[in-house]
Amino acid sequence: MYFFLLSLSILDLGSISTTVPKSMANSLWDTGIVSYSGCAAQVFFLVFFMSAEYSLLTLMAYDRSVAICRSLHYSTLMGSRACVKMAAAAWASGFLYAVLHTANTFSIPLCHGNALGWFFCEISQILKLSCSDSYLREVAVLVVSTFLALGCFIFIVVSYVQIFTAVLRIPSEQGQHKAFSMCLPHLAVVSLFVSTTVFPYLKPPSFSSPVLDQVVAVLYVVVPPAVNPLIYSMRNKELKEALRKLIEVVVVQQQ
Repeated sequence: MYFFLLSLSILDLGSISTTVPKSMANSLWDTGIVSYSGCAAQVFFLVFFMSAEYSLLTLMAYDRSVAICRSLHYSTLMGSRACVKMAAAAWASGFLYAVLHTANTFSIPLCHGNALGWFFCEISQILKLSCSDSYLREVAVLVVSTFLALGCFIFIVVSYVQIFTAVLRIPSEQGQHKAFSMCLPHLAVVSLFVSTTVFPYLKPPSFSSPVLDQVVAVLYVVVPPAVNPLIYSMRNKELKEALRKLIEVVVVQQQ
């Protein structure tokens, strides 16, 4: 679990470093210029880190499922070599996916200028500038990507159905609590990642505006990488005790 958490932390750090430093620099220098190569690099790394993170979260669901449902075989199925291979597969799939998306997106000619009006280079915004008859290739890639993402989501759901079924069979309440505490941080991270990523595509068109769209973009670009370490740190007893004391101090001061 901690090996996967290390990999997840690196992906979160890379994801938030792809967009936030550049947008902060543009804000400080009062400019919105991004070079063509810089935009391509931003798209590549953002897609790479986010897709690799989603693959890793899928593997972590399998890891939790094996730990609870097949605990006696855990050391055999999830040995160090198997974990390294799984993490490498997640990173490799993210890399290939990013190469495909970046190459396909930046091979499309732009017919509507080169002003995105966005705080980072996003594929959907770039497609709005493309010729209407040439962006269909990227749409096809997005459709395939949607089915792959849906397959990972179904795998996570099935894994947690098995986990909760096994946990409810544990006779002791302490054992159930321990099993749930092992899975809830991962479940919270998955829920946050999926909800913030899917929300921009599910919101009604009537609620769409340039400002609102950028606020929504911040949700899935900045919030998950920033909140994930906090979610997993809540299992740390020292951190929980420090948070409890901080809340008590705030409450006393308000009174």
